[in-house]
Amino acid sequence: MDIDSTLAYHPLWLCFRVLAPTFFGATSYSVYVYMILMHLLVTVTFSLHLLLGLFLQADPAKLFKNLTMSLTCAACSLKCIVQLWYLPHMMEIKTLLMQLDECVQNDEEKNYYRETVQYRVNRFTRCIYISYGIIYILFVPSSIMVLLSETPELLYLAWLPFDWRSSYSCYALAVAYQFICILAECFQGLTNDIFTPLTLCYVSGHLHLFGIRMSRLGFHQQPGIEIQEELKACFQDFKLIMRLHELTRETVSFVQLIQLVFCGTNLCIIVIYVLFYVEDIVSLIYNATYFVVVCIQFFPSCYFASVLAQECGRLPNAIFSGNWYKQSSQYQRNVLIFTQLSLRLLKSPVMAGGLIELNLNAFVVTVKMAYSLFAVVVQAKKNN
Repeated sequence: MDIDSTLAYHPLWLCFRVLAPTFFGATSYSVYVYMILMHLLVTVTFSLHLLLGLFLQADPAKLFKNLTMSLTCAACSLKCIVQLWYLPHMMEIKTLLMQLDECVQNDEEKNYYRETVQYRVNRFTRCIYISYGIIYILFVPSSIMVLLSETPELLYLAWLPFDWRSSYSCYALAVAYQFICILAECFQGLTNDIFTPLTLCYVSGHLHLFGIRMSRLGFHQQPGIEIQEELKACFQDFKLIMRLHELTRETVSFVQLIQLVFCGTNLCIIVIYVLFYVEDIVSLIYNATYFVVVCIQFFPSCYFASVLAQECGRLPNAIFSGNWYKQSSQYQRNVLIFTQLSLRLLKSPVMAGGLIELNLNAFVVTVKMAYSLFAVVVQAKKNN
């Protein structure tokens, strides 16, 4: 079986080609105009016009309804800007994964890759794609209900520099702008929600595969190949893994900090809106689905960060499990140094913004934060 850890990234590169075509070699004048207009009207303006619209709303029900989308779009825009800044790092990660794929040789490693790593990748990417499909399918009837209402309304309350109620053409322009921007946010959202867990999954997978190679070292030596040369080759593989681990930590750090803060806030807002203000079944289904989608956005990153931390902890044992005790004293000293270097990975966990360690505990803390905010709002409502 051919090992290709970059195959699952292909949909993401297509999204990035839409978001940043100049990075992939497109240099025509029309492309630059497209880039400026898209990021000005979608990445920057769309989030601002939703947030400004909240100040125009006095109805609490509509405020909570639009606050969720406003915060989601603001978070999506911030994460998109950060990811575009780190695009060179992402391309280097792709190159490192291709090099590590070439290191996978024996059947035991290939079976682990197919049955564990690729299985995990297929499972969580399928969940994210399906959740996006469901939320956008439910977005259509919700939009139709708004358009068919007795009084003209926007899809989401927002501030616009013109009076969209003045004529049908102005109203159509406003609705079309929001609809197109919501669709464009899909490309940004997919890159945000898939890249981090996908990369963490592959890094942990290759770390485990490297551990398998190290634990076999000295037991299945091939004729004509010195054991010292095998160890030297493992050193080269480990340098690739260390660089991959460092790039991954740096690339996902601020994205996950934004994800953590906004997911916790959105979970609280969704629960409050559903419990106190939702009256129709379509809105209930839409918001319930949206709640699940928000969890799906954040949980895979926390889960695979925990898996990566476990693999980092297992690596020294894997190195020590090789047949080092029957080798020369020089080889044993090299293995000792190798083991000490592997401990550096344990001291460099994946952090969200350099403040919070990304793991399953972070997911639980985020849910607790959402519950705490919810309890404060409920108590304030009772007091009033």
